[in-house]
Amino acid sequence: MRRLGLPFMVLALGLGLLTWGLTGSAFAGEKIVLNVVTAGDTNMHDLQKTIFGPEFIKKFPNVEINAVGSGPGDPGSQVIFQKLKSQKDANVAKYDIDVAIIHQSIMPQMIQNDLLAKYGPEISTYKLMSAANGKNALGFNVEGYVMPMFQSQVVLAYNPDMVKNPPNTFEELVAWIKANPKKFGYNGVKGGMSGTGFTTGWVYWKSGKYDTYAKGSYDTGAESTWPAAIKELKALPVTMTTGNNDTLDKLNRGELAMGPVWADMLISMKNENRMDPKIKMKLIAPGLPGQPMYLVITKKSPSYEMAKKFVEFITSPEQQAKVIVGQMGWLPGIDAKHVLPVASAKAKEMLFADVPPDTLEKNGLMFPQVQYFKDLLTAYEEN
Repeated sequence: MRRLGLPFMVLALGLGLLTWGLTGSAFAGEKIVLNVVTAGDTNMHDLQKTIFGPEFIKKFPNVEINAVGSGPGDPGSQVIFQKLKSQKDANVAKYDIDVAIIHQSIMPQMIQNDLLAKYGPEISTYKLMSAANGKNALGFNVEGYVMPMFQSQVVLAYNPDMVKNPPNTFEELVAWIKANPKKFGYNGVKGGMSGTGFTTGWVYWKSGKYDTYAKGSYDTGAESTWPAAIKELKALPVTMTTGNNDTLDKLNRGELAMGPVWADMLISMKNENRMDPKIKMKLIAPGLPGQPMYLVITKKSPSYEMAKKFVEFITSPEQQAKVIVGQMGWLPGIDAKHVLPVASAKAKEMLFADVPPDTLEKNGLMFPQVQYFKDLLTAYEEN
């Protein structure tokens, strides 16, 4: 997942509130202004402003898409939450945000403060979404409140000239690493989430307790096997990289034969001719985690019905295939089997040839719920 750029809002210091430059929708029969706010990089803002917005307007000429960026990463999602919370506290009749694109981490605050509409079952594309994180966000129930716009997935990237028989499982990966010392690289849990995702997948595999960590109740006793598992991981003859980009750069230069990366970062570099085109991907069993960006609709959306149509448009198989997969190189937010038939030949070759829909559905895992996740990072550093 691209991580991240400058916000497009102004901080009104005197009031402690945010001025977005948003406008409410007009009365029935007049032009509708749909206010769309997105956390993330400038590319997330541009996606709404220059791609989805103009295409949606072709279908609904009376609509204007007012797209605004709230800033990078989880803090960008926090900005959106604070904006909505301040309006709720002020008891305004309508919020000045219709649709927001946010991270998993903010969902508990959003739902617990009753800021979002439970709109999912009311749109036609909801039934096309099968991802577990469409119902669960880091251990928190979000069913009905979210539609994943896309999925960022950690995969193993490898050079087929150096890896003749790529591993299908963690067991096979361990055997390969031992037979090819220093040719596998990852960044631990610092400098980028691809290494964190790999470490998480390792612990899932060694413990066999994925459901507990991702969906179950918090119990420190479930962490008893972590020290031994992490010690075994750290004993492997690998190359430690400094982050997501360093792993990719070392793969590109042939210094590494294999390592965990974000699928979309790899595909983006290929599309920009910055990556050796022969580098391939593998999503090994029992799986590696990924993370979505969510489309949500506010509970007091000024244009609720049109907001639903906008989310429905973005999550349609056609837009998922053309934009999310074809242009952005992300995995789709809806089930990939609905996207594959309408995806371009290039998209099929670049993405689905390496990570077919059935593999993604089986081996694409969630990150653990928040407290387990924090404990895992601490355990890795301490062991």
